[in-house]
Amino acid sequence: MIEYEVDQDFQSGAFILLNKPYEWTSFDLVNKAKFKIKHKYNLKKIKVGHAGTLDPLATGLMIVCTGKYTKRIDSYQAQVKEYIATLKLGATTPSFDLETEIDATYPTEHITQELVDKTLKGFIGEIRQRPPAYSAIKIDGKRAYEYARKGQEVEIKEKILVIDEIEVLSFVDDVLKIRVVCSKGTYIRALARDIGQSLKSGAHLIALERTRIGEYRKDQALEIEEFISYLENL
Repeated sequence: MIEYEVDQDFQSGAFILLNKPYEWTSFDLVNKAKFKIKHKYNLKKIKVGHAGTLDPLATGLMIVCTGKYTKRIDSYQAQVKEYIATLKLGATTPSFDLETEIDATYPTEHITQELVDKTLKGFIGEIRQRPPAYSAIKIDGKRAYEYARKGQEVEIKEKILVIDEIEVLSFVDDVLKIRVVCSKGTYIRALARDIGQSLKSGAHLIALERTRIGEYRKDQALEIEEFISYLENL
């Protein structure tokens, strides 16, 4: 069932590749796995963490670590990530995705395949990106999204990131689907915003899937129900 090599001693330390479901938080997934491991081994406590948060509206690969493997989380987080992102052109939202309602619309008649290809080339390499206001970045001890949800504006500093690859998978009826390979800390929602602006229009994310972290791929990952079944049959 598990295609990758894994130390099955979850108490001592292991890592698990899981596919995060839509609308689950990363914490939901970790908490579910932790609860099932504790129940399986009748444990009062165990260290469980994850390498790289996904937004609730995103799906895809998460690396979940237990025990001594939690010390490897930073090294997993530092690895290159790959995403499949679907953008809706011509409209923006405050959160840059479907968490919030559309707040503005823009013309798209001028956007051609040629313009899209030319624009995306400008994002390859080292870029500066300002993270979304609706993000988990800490500002004065609070998460940025806590301010945003109260309508409070805060200054969020730009970050320097690296985009290794951007490939257009499809472009139909103002819906642009792309594959992105990028460095740690890249906000694909913010990339969607910036692509929309560079196209002299607007854009927001309508779907996001993480397909790779370093050498690990989403097709190696288990659904949470598969992991629970695997655990129960050990």
